[in-house]
Amino acid sequence: MTRPGATRPASPALPTSQSLPGELDVLVLGSGVAGLSATVRLASPPETGTSPGGGLRVGVLTKAELWRSATRWAQGGVAAVLGGDEDSTDLHLADTLAAGAGLCDTDAVRILVDEGPFRVHELIAMGAEFDRHPGGALDLAREGGHSTARVVHAGGAATGAEVERALVDATRRTAAAVLEEWFALDLLVEGGRCCGVRALDAGGRVVDVRARHTVLATGGAGQLFAVTTNPAEATADGLAMALRAGVPVADVEFMQFHPTALHHPAMPRPLLSEALRGHGALIRDANGERFVDELAPRDVVSRAMAAKLSSQGVEHLWLDATGLDSFGSRFPTIKASLEAIGLDPHVDWLPIAPAAHHLSGGVVTDLWGETALPGLWAAGEVACTGVHGANRLASNSLLEGMVFGARLAEAIRRGDDGPSATGAMRAVLHGGPDGGDPDGDFGVGVSVRSGGAGRADRTDEVIAIDVEKTVDRLQRAMFDGAGVVRDAGSLQTAATVIGSVATAVGTATPSDRAHGELANLVTAAEALLTSATLRTETRGAHARADFPQTAQRWRRRIVHVDGRVTVSSEVVDSP
Repeated sequence: MTRPGATRPASPALPTSQSLPGELDVLVLGSGVAGLSATVRLASPPETGTSPGGGLRVGVLTKAELWRSATRWAQGGVAAVLGGDEDSTDLHLADTLAAGAGLCDTDAVRILVDEGPFRVHELIAMGAEFDRHPGGALDLAREGGHSTARVVHAGGAATGAEVERALVDATRRTAAAVLEEWFALDLLVEGGRCCGVRALDAGGRVVDVRARHTVLATGGAGQLFAVTTNPAEATADGLAMALRAGVPVADVEFMQFHPTALHHPAMPRPLLSEALRGHGALIRDANGERFVDELAPRDVVSRAMAAKLSSQGVEHLWLDATGLDSFGSRFPTIKASLEAIGLDPHVDWLPIAPAAHHLSGGVVTDLWGETALPGLWAAGEVACTGVHGANRLASNSLLEGMVFGARLAEAIRRGDDGPSATGAMRAVLHGGPDGGDPDGDFGVGVSVRSGGAGRADRTDEVIAIDVEKTVDRLQRAMFDGAGVVRDAGSLQTAATVIGSVATAVGTATPSDRAHGELANLVTAAEALLTSATLRTETRGAHARADFPQTAQRWRRRIVHVDGRVTVSSEVVDSP
């Protein structure tokens, strides 16, 4: 299926370990919207050594080509209040809080909606071209969970590709080093500070890349699941490295499933943008009947679809876009993709089923992107800022990367060193009880390990395994046991499989990228299953069939740190 970015842009020769520029001021891991938003504000043009963006020597390390990140696959757009009498930042804030189901940090969301419009205009000034009406005004779309149209898009449903293009161009002009097809193995920690990463270079050699500041912008964890919209690179690398280094991680039970992924053998699953429903596309069951509000938040729609799939005993439902006017001009990328597999959206209903899409939790940060480990920062999908809570509002992800990538850069420039008790970081700095149930009964019998951090059984043994088959086994177990709807039995079954995979993988330092990605998936899967087992309620993207109600006592964050699991004191939206 044709996807944005199928043709690789020209790029210079890949650097080798011998061409590293020495210790960097900042090393950015990942080349999506968050990492590159930080890079272009921090980096110096190599030919001048000075820049109004900060004057720092910045390197970008990415395991694929610079242009190939999850950002590129983002279809829907960027949600921001850019004008119009019907909208306001207060409405955007209210919609985000409603989608987050009681776990958003209000201060973080206020920053997102207030600073977002400026960042969008800044990106436009950088060269990004968004869709406009004939008169020149931006063409705004409405998506699920939004009370009004506020989503800017490019090429109908190729927004991420346009955002990435603008940022990649700017990065190539400013970064001191661009390390493409390198793979970060683990964080380097010396004297209680992060000082870079140990990595495999493009030739497979182990290299220490040192920096005064290291930024995790490695994206999500969609490859944990057999059915996902995420590209092959989304293997939870940053999350796993943080867990192994004992850096606090929270809210990892909240994996959002996108309801309208095309049911098709292609993987990652082609995404049928939320904007289709915003323009009037309908979701129908196997009998052709509507059964859900198409513009409800994604978790609501996905749960309703999961229930209908189960009750009707079918593998997919339908998205009916036959009533949409000007489909080809509004959504040219989607139309071309559908035509490539023989579907005509003007005539055919489109087969759909939920697919793993976005991790709402991640490495805990304050409102400036600082983690609990000095020298380590995080932004984008790998981070838990408090913005998304239990479920991300549609099209807030690109905005989050733009806003918090820029804030992180500002904090580094002014010399911040050590997190503040703001945003999701309050759950760490304010502490909480050890273990599971917030009522005080911690004997919940969790049998999975907490992310594998600090394991006593670490050895140098390398066990020969079939990586591809082992990854497939892990992904199927996670999709079946920890998918849209879970229960204690399904989670325990998945945990048993992941435990056996962990034993097979061993705990040695990986010698190649494939084994490294598998090890990262195991570490992240263990953490997700632990949190999902502990959270005995249904909230946002975490749905428990055996605990179908939302419980006020669970308005808390589950935090993994140093191989332990803690439950924070009650989440408070503002200090």
